[in-house]
Amino acid sequence: MAIKVFFNDSCSICRLEINHYKKIADSNLEWIDITNNEDALKLTSKNQSELLRRLHVIEDGKVISGAKAFVVIWSKIPKYNFLSKLFSINFFFIIFHYVYEVVAYFLFLKNKKQLK
Repeated sequence: MAIKVFFNDSCSICRLEINHYKKIADSNLEWIDITNNEDALKLTSKNQSELLRRLHVIEDGKVISGAKAFVVIWSKIPKYNFLSKLFSINFFFIIFHYVYEVVAYFLFLKNKKQLK
């Protein structure tokens, strides 16, 4: 079953990174743009602000957000599998988590105008 990846295609930085993953990933990842997407709201049970604030994936019916979502994505892309292993180590994950939160917050502020 494919993992659903919810990302903001309206964000130039987000789009750049996700487009890179799309080129090297296989069909085990389904890419879903959250921009004006009511289905994304229903599938994740998140509101528009929550979806815009962090990257989300659905794996085995469970919504995973933020840095953990990246670890899931990287675990499914052979070229980046080493990152999923590295950031599954608690010490490295904690650092990644806080760096991600800071970057994601500034991207959220940059893209906040998308909120209705």
